[in-house]
Amino acid sequence: MVRFGVIGTNWITDRFLEAAGMADDFQFTSVYSRSEERGRLFAQKYGVTAVFTDAEEMAKSDLIDAVYIASPNSLHKEQAIMFMENGKHVLCEKPLASNVKEAEAMVKTAQIQKVAFMEAMKTTFLPNFTNIIDHLPRIGKIRRFTASYCQYSSRYDAYKSGTVLNAFNPAFSNGSLMDIGVYCVHPAVVLFGKPLEVKANGLILESGADGEGTVLLTYPEHEAVLMHSKISNSFMPAEIQGEDGSIVIDKIHRPEKVEIRYRDGRVEDITVSDEKPAMFYEIEEFISLIKQGRLESRLNTFERSLATLSVMDEARKQIGLVFPADQA
Repeated sequence: MVRFGVIGTNWITDRFLEAAGMADDFQFTSVYSRSEERGRLFAQKYGVTAVFTDAEEMAKSDLIDAVYIASPNSLHKEQAIMFMENGKHVLCEKPLASNVKEAEAMVKTAQIQKVAFMEAMKTTFLPNFTNIIDHLPRIGKIRRFTASYCQYSSRYDAYKSGTVLNAFNPAFSNGSLMDIGVYCVHPAVVLFGKPLEVKANGLILESGADGEGTVLLTYPEHEAVLMHSKISNSFMPAEIQGEDGSIVIDKIHRPEKVEIRYRDGRVEDITVSDEKPAMFYEIEEFISLIKQGRLESRLNTFERSLATLSVMDEARKQIGLVFPADQA
């Protein structure tokens, strides 16, 4: 069994534990929260007794082999490095860090300490996404990729009422591109590699975080148009256009319906069964890394995580979005 601790007691950690409960060799042993009361309440839901309010104490604990980090983006680097330096394997929520410089330091630590380290980007492990990769040759030479992930944030109403929660606070390296846009950027990198050029536009809110934006990636023979927002909804599918047909994907962050629409009018449904929770597959991959003694996933590689942050760094530079972490 791989004994896990979790950092964070929000809804994403609940989703993680729901999915992890279906994975072989997973054991939940401890939780970290800044609030002992909140930590105790969260732990009780899962029958766990070990609650930490000091992250370093948890990192040094012999109760865990690995940690899932679901704290604000601005804390990922410090926490991940501390746990890895104490010999713990780290599964870190997306985006991996505030910027590529931080992520490089995290990767270097994993390599020195010889522990498994992976970005928890769920999309790339989903059966329908891996099926998309397998079917790319069917549509001929790729000419365009469009992806839209726009989701009106449940915290935006509070923002408009004058309360700036973490989701719209740049001090936590948050905002539309980091929290939502990454679900478009990372799949583009996995599908097509690091682009030759990045062009970006975006709306900076009064809080200093971005509310929405567009990123254009240029490749040798095609381009990718990526749209993201936390202040509006979109119902547009994603599409990979080839010379012989297009792959149409209902939702880029969680593909559940995938079709190939050929140039001659034929439509082929290539959807595959996906009955497990979305986060199950990334957890399964991470546990396999630990059991096999591997440091790096073959799908969510270090190179791809760094390339994703490199794209987002450049996009933020172009729209004037600066985090305190960038100036550290």
